[in-house]
Amino acid sequence: MADIPITLTCADYARVMPLAVGHVKPANIALTVILGSRGSWPARAEMLRRAVQDPAVQGGEWSMAQYLYRIDNGDRRYVGIPVFPLRNFTARDLYIRRGGSIRSAADLAGKRIGMYSYTASGSIWYRHFLRFMGLDPSAIEWWIGDIDTPWSAPMDQSLPPGVKAPARGRSLSDMLIAGELEAIYSPPRPAAYHPRTGPIVRLFPDFRLVEQEYFLKTGAFPPQHLIVLRREAWEANRWIARSLTEAFSAANECFTAAQKGFPYATPWLEAELEDTAAVMGEDFHPYGLERNRAQIDTFAGEAFQLGLTSRQITPEEYFADYLQGG
Repeated sequence: MADIPITLTCADYARVMPLAVGHVKPANIALTVILGSRGSWPARAEMLRRAVQDPAVQGGEWSMAQYLYRIDNGDRRYVGIPVFPLRNFTARDLYIRRGGSIRSAADLAGKRIGMYSYTASGSIWYRHFLRFMGLDPSAIEWWIGDIDTPWSAPMDQSLPPGVKAPARGRSLSDMLIAGELEAIYSPPRPAAYHPRTGPIVRLFPDFRLVEQEYFLKTGAFPPQHLIVLRREAWEANRWIARSLTEAFSAANECFTAAQKGFPYATPWLEAELEDTAAVMGEDFHPYGLERNRAQIDTFAGEAFQLGLTSRQITPEEYFADYLQGG
C-alpha cells in the first residue's frame, strides 16, 4: 500500500522539528508539515487559519477553545487528536503599570483588566489562574482588544454584556499606561514592557515560583493548541489519527532527548531542565489522552463555568472521534 499523503500546518516549535524535517516518519503516511517562521505570532495565526480554511491541507495546529466550541455546537467537521504542540503557564502574561496601585493579585479584585480575546484558549486558562489566586473572574471589568496595535475591528465576533472594547485607535497597552486599565493579559510581551525601565512590568517578576505552585496544586501545564484533521481525510483512513499521534509523540521524545543530551542552547539550560524535571517530572510536555485527561477536563470545566459552552464537555466527548477510530 502506498503511503497516504497528508499535509499539516504548524508553528515552528522545536518539538515538532524532528517530524517536520523527516527524522521521524509516521507509519504509512507521506507527511508534509507547513511551518510558520521564526516564532512569529502572525505566522502562527496564519498556520491556525490555514489548518481549517485552506483546502490544500488536511489539518494542522488549531485552538483548543475553538475546537471545544465546535464540539459544543455539534460541529464535527474536524477530528482532534491528543497532540498539544503549544502549552504555556499564565502568571508570566499578567502585566501592570509601573508605579501603579497594583502590588498583588488581591489588588485586582473588581478592577479593569485587558485581554486580547474573551474566548481564546489562553484567556480561558488566564481566568482559571485568577480563580487559583482567589479572584472571581466575573467580578473583573474585562476589556478586549489588541495589545499594542491600535484596535480597528472586533477580535471576537460578539462580546458578552458588560465586556468592553477600546475606542477605535486605542490599544490596551496605551490604556494601561494611561491608568485606564489596572492590568493586561498578553501572550507576547507588550512592546512597552521592560523589567527595569519600561512603563509596563510583570505583576509576578519571579513568575517561575508562582507557576510551579500552580502546577503542583492543579496539575495543569496549560495546553492551548491541538492538532486537528479534516473529517473527510480521517473518514477515508481513520488509522491516520493514531499514526500521526504516535509520530508526534516520537518527535517529542526525540526533541526531549536532544535537549538532555546537548543542553547548550543557552548557558544554564541544563540547570533549567533539572529544575523543571524536579517539579514537573521528566515528561512535562506529554501527548496522548490519558496523560492529559485531567487538564482537558479542567479546561472544559472552566469554559463551561465562564458561560462559553452550554454544558461541560467531557474528555471522552472532546476526543470521541479519535477514540472511535481505534
